[in-house]
Amino acid sequence: MTIESLPLAAEEAVDQLADLFHLLGDPTRLRIVLACLAQPTAVGDIAAALDLSSSLVSHHLRLLRAARIVKAERQGKQVFYSAADAHISSLLSNMFEHIAEPANGLDA
Repeated sequence: MTIESLPLAAEEAVDQLADLFHLLGDPTRLRIVLACLAQPTAVGDIAAALDLSSSLVSHHLRLLRAARIVKAERQGKQVFYSAADAHISSLLSNMFEHIAEPANGLDA
């Protein structure tokens, strides 16, 4: 199957996937997502852990939430963010495993 033969729905899915990888391609956004994997985390805690401003973290979280990479849950006055679902955790785990693998002669 080639990209040219994909039905329109599949082409749209490819575009959505590219957008997802584009969002995760930013090191700051990736660090923010990683900070939310273990447990739901408040914006202030993410900002402190990553030495970023809360407003910058909030901006990135809005983008990540719109892309359904993270989800938000309000508890009182605070909003806690976590990975949107197990797919996000699995994707990142698999990618870290991939980069940890030896090159196996691919450098040639």
